Amino acid sequence: MTTTSPLQVLPQYRAARAAVAAMFLTNGAIFANLLPRYPQLKADLGLSNAEFGLAVAAFPCGALMAGLSAGSLVRRFRSSRVAVAGTLLTSLGVLLAGLAQSWGMLAAALFCAGGLDAITDVAQNSHGLRVQRLYGRSILNGFHAVWSIGAVVGGLMGGLAAGLDLPRGIHLSLSALLFAAVALTALRFALPGPEPTTPGEPAEADAQKDRTPAQRGAAGPGHVWLIIGALVLIACGGIMVEDAGMTWAAVYLSGTLGAEAAVASFGFVALVGAQFIGRLLGDGLVDRFGQRAVARAGGATTALGMSAALLFPSVPGTIAGFACAGFGVATLVPAAMHGADELPGLRAGTGLTVVSWLMRLGFLASPPIVGLVADALGLRVGLLVVPLAGTLVVLLAGVLSAARARPPRL
Repeated sequence: MTTTSPLQVLPQYRAARAAVAAMFLTNGAIFANLLPRYPQLKADLGLSNAEFGLAVAAFPCGALMAGLSAGSLVRRFRSSRVAVAGTLLTSLGVLLAGLAQSWGMLAAALFCAGGLDAITDVAQNSHGLRVQRLYGRSILNGFHAVWSIGAVVGGLMGGLAAGLDLPRGIHLSLSALLFAAVALTALRFALPGPEPTTPGEPAEADAQKDRTPAQRGAAGPGHVWLIIGALVLIACGGIMVEDAGMTWAAVYLSGTLGAEAAVASFGFVALVGAQFIGRLLGDGLVDRFGQRAVARAGGATTALGMSAALLFPSVPGTIAGFACAGFGVATLVPAAMHGADELPGLRAGTGLTVVSWLMRLGFLASPPIVGLVADALGLRVGLLVVPLAGTLVVLLAGVLSAARARPPRL
């Protein structure tokens, strides 16, 4: 594996890192622009909580249908090109969702957007891992931190547009044009050449003692797939928390707690804002304490923070609870993706594609489950999915590596 020390990073590698960061930014911002418009869209279409949850579930359903094609598309057309093309088409799907005039149109638009977003997600992470291997140190959490910046920007844009009562078509068209320009510019500075055909090797042989049996290659193929299953559940825990913020935070704050539309948008903004801080600190924390310890602490933070918010409901407390949840799950998806991509005995990109595809089950299951529980027992009870997801992460974090970073050998 070609690596370099931080002092030897070539300018083209830095440019490629910035390009990947821009891809993550656009991916976070485009869909987040739609989220603060959900309450208005739900009201305009006259949907119940269950109907709305089922429509939103079309997004992860589309991701499941299209996600497994990402690996072959990346190998054939190159990860950077697939990521940018997926970004452009996802923005179109989001625009059509905002313009939907019926439940069926909303579900169909979200289905298409979800499929395209899944392909974009795998492609941009694949390109980010290529850049990370050239750097020779962890930078993947930083890319996901930039995704959180994009989500905050998109959420604020959507909240402002909702507060100004800007028509959804105009708002989402401007958003699509802006972030399409960013993505197309990023493509110019991405890494050239074909995708790697074999997964990267661990940089430190003496780190093997801190890895899981599957990562050391000491277990058979069946055990490797069990490890992948556990990684998927960890990623799903993070995804379900993210979905709770995206789909239900504004609805809960505005409907159950009576917050105004602009204030209600801050539930999601707080979640992704805290998630950004967690990811910004994530590479350093993982290097110092290992992925296992960081994931366990994050799961506990999520469970305790959101449990307190639900036990003692208030607008400020709920926003703070979503912030705790966002901080707690900050490193989970990057950790699961990196762990899957480094597993031996699999074709390069296979572990990443499978985990990225299956973790969409969290997006698929969460909206209708929370919606059905909300219709029966109230949305406050439905949001118990957040502390339950945090508890699941605490229980499964042992599958992650406990390895800590070692100083580079100069």
